[in-house]
Amino acid sequence: MTRPAKRRPARRQELDPARRAAFDVLRAVAEQDAYANLALPAMLRERGLHGRDAAFATELTYGTCRTRGLLDAVIADAAGRPIDRIDPVLLDLLRLGTYQLLRTRVEQHAAVSTTVEQAGIEFDTARAGFVNGVLRTIARRDERSWVDELAPSMSTDPVGHLAFVHAHPRWIAQAFADALGADAGELADLLASDDARPEVHLAARPTALTAAELAAQVHGTVGRYSPYAVYLAGGDPGLLAAVRDGVALVQDEGSQLVARALTLAPLDGADGGRWLDLCAGPGGKTALLAAMGQAAGVEGVRVTAVEPAPRRADLVEENTRGLPVDVIRVDGRDPGFEPGFDRVLVDAPCTGLGALRRRPEARWRRKPGDVPALGRLQRELLGSAIRLTRPGGVVLYATCSPHLAETVGVVADALRRHPVRALDARPLFDPAEQLGAGPYVQLWPHRHGTDAMFTAALQVG
Repeated sequence: MTRPAKRRPARRQELDPARRAAFDVLRAVAEQDAYANLALPAMLRERGLHGRDAAFATELTYGTCRTRGLLDAVIADAAGRPIDRIDPVLLDLLRLGTYQLLRTRVEQHAAVSTTVEQAGIEFDTARAGFVNGVLRTIARRDERSWVDELAPSMSTDPVGHLAFVHAHPRWIAQAFADALGADAGELADLLASDDARPEVHLAARPTALTAAELAAQVHGTVGRYSPYAVYLAGGDPGLLAAVRDGVALVQDEGSQLVARALTLAPLDGADGGRWLDLCAGPGGKTALLAAMGQAAGVEGVRVTAVEPAPRRADLVEENTRGLPVDVIRVDGRDPGFEPGFDRVLVDAPCTGLGALRRRPEARWRRKPGDVPALGRLQRELLGSAIRLTRPGGVVLYATCSPHLAETVGVVADALRRHPVRALDARPLFDPAEQLGAGPYVQLWPHRHGTDAMFTAALQVG
């Protein structure tokens, strides 16, 4: 009598290419401090993913990065343990599965089974069982039910409630509410705009082609405010011929408006064409400034671009090739230049809270303790810019953050310490409206569709 053959355990099914790409980017973000918006497009190209697979990988990657705080709260509750007691690789798998369950139309069985299978491949049967139990607990309820149970009360902590609902750290939501001031009732709309996938903005290089010509080439739409802006619904802009040929740049419309504002600011005396970009990397604003100076016919215009970081300085040189730009690799706080610049841009290093929609993992990477050190650097750079500007010249101070300590706080310090006066910057951003009470300008993604750029224009006495 022959014995029946032993059945081999079924081989576990690895993640499909789209989910695999998303998972690998999540691991790169966690282990290597990678930027999802840079790592994912490179990975999609490398692995030949396009169409629906690329779209699904993008949704899973950016969505999971953006909503990490909400996902972690749900996972911790369902697992009955804090997330710091869950293996980091297992936690990223749980985040990926939980995002599919709560925020996509993926069938529950597919979201759970693919995640459990990968947990078995990465670890063992026991931990695959743990993932299965957690996800099945999560799947019994929808997102609204989880939010109702876990979010702070709207009546006692409205900022905390909205921060939880829209997956932002509470301190960032509070900073936004403070910056909105009397318009803090718009906080929910602002937080929601951070969760929406932004359009790609291009800038047509002046003298090379118009925005209308660029829009026709790339099947885009001419922007609302900047005369150089074109909007794209999606796709990889690095594949566009206009971008590869250097006649267009990937640049948020808010950044375009900041560069344009510097060229429009009124000077006392003639413009000698000696312009300075004190924080130039990666060079988008520098390139636009130089091209606008040429297009406006400013005689002898030349932009000095300061960037101490080697890789970023290389990017400035690459992005400004063929333009009247000198790239100098020094610290902008003490560059050793002869004073006398007509126009100076200080697009200062900042927390980047105004660009969270484009950098989905940044909201969880930044900490309140980052603000004081950046504030000191911002004050030092602005002080240096003022010293380098001739009497009657203009310094434009800008940050991609609305945090008051990085915006009005820095400018108020400059007004106390240096011989400068604030100009009304709002006319420099025409035709944009709802820019704030002045004299400074605050752009908002929920109002203008741009990053939350702050700008102050200071004239040196």
